[in-house]
Amino acid sequence: MEKYDGKNITIFVDADACPVKEEIASVAKKYKVPVCFIASYAHVGKKDDGNSWVFVDQEKESVDLYIFNNSKKHDIIITQDIGLAGMLLKKCTHVLSPRGMLFTEDTIDSVLHLRYISARERRNGNYIKGPKKFQDKDRHHFITAFEKILSNYAGNFKIHIE
Repeated sequence: MEKYDGKNITIFVDADACPVKEEIASVAKKYKVPVCFIASYAHVGKKDDGNSWVFVDQEKESVDLYIFNNSKKHDIIITQDIGLAGMLLKKCTHVLSPRGMLFTEDTIDSVLHLRYISARERRNGNYIKGPKKFQDKDRHHFITAFEKILSNYAGNFKIHIE
């Protein structure tokens, strides 16, 4: 991990279909790191959880564009969108899936290639199974990976824990 420059980090969450929003809020509160949940207007509801919520147009890439345009080096982004993850890695952010997969420069090419192959197969009429149902073990794996990232910041970059 590159040395942190001392500026505040933010956690950005692609919140439309994120199954670990409560876990993100809980862990982030422990480390006193602000969270910004981004969702489309179609998901507006009662959001009095004490976190920042931003609502954007319902266009296909609106959430992705908001996250890309507002994130900075060392921020943490939680998304299932592999294409967005690939772009964000170029900004030196940390990108984590809701299942706890940390996207890195070393792994993103193979993940993007698998996405391309799957899309090509679907265009040819060959449909394969989608992702497995989200389970408690996925939730646990996410929390473990998320805590690891934040504890690295706390240990190296003076984030204060309650």
